[in-house]
Amino acid sequence: MAAGRWGGRWFLRAGAALVFAAVLGPTASLPRAGSPGEPRSRVQVLGGSNWSLVLQGQWMLEFYAPWCPACQQIELTWESFAKESEHLDITVGKVDVTQEPGLSGRFFVTTLPTIYHANDGVFRRYRGSRTLEDLQGYVLERKWEAVEPVAGWKSPSSIMMHGMAGLFHLSGWIRQIHSYLTGTLGIHVWISYAVFILATLLIGLFLGLILVLISDCLCPSKSRYRAEACEEAITKDNVENAALEEPEEAAELSADDAEETADVKDLSDGEDAANSSADDSEEDLALGKESGEEEMEDLSEQPLADSETESSVRQRRSQVAINGL
Repeated sequence: MAAGRWGGRWFLRAGAALVFAAVLGPTASLPRAGSPGEPRSRVQVLGGSNWSLVLQGQWMLEFYAPWCPACQQIELTWESFAKESEHLDITVGKVDVTQEPGLSGRFFVTTLPTIYHANDGVFRRYRGSRTLEDLQGYVLERKWEAVEPVAGWKSPSSIMMHGMAGLFHLSGWIRQIHSYLTGTLGIHVWISYAVFILATLLIGLFLGLILVLISDCLCPSKSRYRAEACEEAITKDNVENAALEEPEEAAELSADDAEETADVKDLSDGEDAANSSADDSEEDLALGKESGEEEMEDLSEQPLADSETESSVRQRRSQVAINGL
C-alpha cells in the first residue's frame, strides 16, 4: 500500500510538472533577471547545451522564472552569493525554466524557486532558508553532507530523467504549436484544442496497436498456446506410436521369414525324400534284373532231363521276366 501511495504521488507530481512546463512556455516578452548579456553577473546561466557542467565540481543551482515573486525576492541574494563563490570554492548557476523546459524536467522542478546542491554529479535538494548567511553556512559548514542525496533513478543524468526531459520538451513544442495556431493563423482556441485531442487519440491508437502486436509476439494468447501445445502433443504421440510399431513390424517380418524358411526347408526335405525313394526304387529294379539274369544263367546251365523239367523252366523264366519288368 505504501509503495502504491508513493507511486501515485510520484505520478501526480510528474503530471503537475508537465502542466507547469506547458503553462509556462516561452515568455520572451517578460524580462529575465540575470540574462547571459549582463557582464557584471557572476551567476553562470545554464541551458540544455551546457548543463552537464554541474556534473563536475561543486555547484549551487537555482531554477527560477522571471514572473515568480519569490524568485525576484532572492535575485539580489543569489547575486551576492555568486560574488562569494570564489572564496567558497563553489560555482553558482541558474536556469530559466521558461526558456529551458527540458532542463527543468530533467531536474523534476515542480516549485519555484528550486535550489540544488551538486558535488561531482551527486545532487541534493536545498530546503533551508534563502538568506545569504544560510547559503554560505550550508557550503562552509558542509551541511549538505547530512542531506540525503537524490536517488539514482531520479538523478538528472539517469535514463529516466532523460525521458522526462523529452516530455518537457514535447510540452514546450505543444505550447509553441498552440500559439502558432491561435496567434499566427487566427484559429479559435477550441479548434486548436480539438486538433490536439484528435492528434492525441490517433497517436494513442497507433502506439496501442504497436504495443498489442509486441505483446502478442512476446506473450501469445492462451488459445494459441493451447493449439500449439495440442499440435506438439499429437506430434509426440505419433512419434511414440511409430516407435512402438517399428518393433512389432520387425517381429512380424522375422516371424514371416521364419515361416518361409521352414516351408523352404520342408520342401527341400520332401525333394530329398522323393529323390531318395526314387533312388531306392531304381536300386531295387537293378537288383531284380541282376537276380533274374543270374537265375536265367543258372537255369540255362542245368541240363534238361525231360519235358516236364522244360515246362517248369519256361514258367520260371516267364515269372523272372515279369518280375524284371
